[in-house]
Amino acid sequence: MTARSTRRTTAKTRTSRLAAVAAIAVVGSVLLTACGDQTNSGSTKESGTPANSAPLFSKLPADIQKAGVIKVGTDATYAPMEFKEGSKVVGVDPDIAAALSKQLGVEFQFESGTFDTLLTALQSGRTNVVMSSMTDTKARQEGLDDKGQKVGTGVDFVDYFTASTGILVKKGNPQNIKSLDDLCGKKLAVQRGTTYEQAAKDQAEKCKKDGKPALTFEAFPTDAEAQTRVKAGGAVADLNDSPVAAYIAKTAGGGNDFEAIANKTDAGLFGMAVDKKNTQLRDAIKEALDAAIKDGSYKAALDKWAAGDGAIPAAKINGGS
Repeated sequence: MTARSTRRTTAKTRTSRLAAVAAIAVVGSVLLTACGDQTNSGSTKESGTPANSAPLFSKLPADIQKAGVIKVGTDATYAPMEFKEGSKVVGVDPDIAAALSKQLGVEFQFESGTFDTLLTALQSGRTNVVMSSMTDTKARQEGLDDKGQKVGTGVDFVDYFTASTGILVKKGNPQNIKSLDDLCGKKLAVQRGTTYEQAAKDQAEKCKKDGKPALTFEAFPTDAEAQTRVKAGGAVADLNDSPVAAYIAKTAGGGNDFEAIANKTDAGLFGMAVDKKNTQLRDAIKEALDAAIKDGSYKAALDKWAAGDGAIPAAKINGGS
């Protein structure tokens, strides 16, 4: 993310300079008038009119141009995609957002909340975008819950990454889990409100249909809690996205707590969710993403976190199924 500091010259400073050297102050005043109020995003406000030299700034809605900020809802508990270092949200998604910021000339300001509340916050206007490793699905596009009931107005997605299911198990894989079918008769831990909660339900139905022992699962507010459940032995596996499972296996307990199994046959698209009414913002973000892919900054953001396998060749709108 871009730095958030703003350079300003105060009235007190200008007064003291006038008292000291009047002639220099007059020149300085003229220069300040010409330069205007410069923000960290590179935007300049003169007489209340936003101006910005970023390539795609003019594509943004007027209210975002004026604010200089795109407010992003995320669940910052999902390393390496988005997580906190101190109070700062870091990871793959913030670094991609930083690449988009250079094209759009506004700051992407991440605000962390629980995953299952992010779309509600978007549609209430508290945020402009959701960027939180959210899988683009037709149900989310149409505002449907897992029973097909209407629960919202739906959203549009700008797709930016692809990932498959990752099965996170204890180090040594004591249950010899190799695929989702091996989870029949066992207990899972998943994060509530994610596609993996639905995947657990679907797999439980498949186990039943195939005449295999029942699969059970427990859903938690965060994936970190699901991981703890697996580590404690209360569940045999946690389902999440393949780059996340791989990162956890590599880092948790110095690499001694978990192993990750990738189920590469079910790859899906991550999308930045935008309110359906805000097509101007959606299209500006898509254009910015295509520009970042073209200039290499998108790839650099992924490579920084060893997530290059999830790169897409071009941005899509509502490419999920």
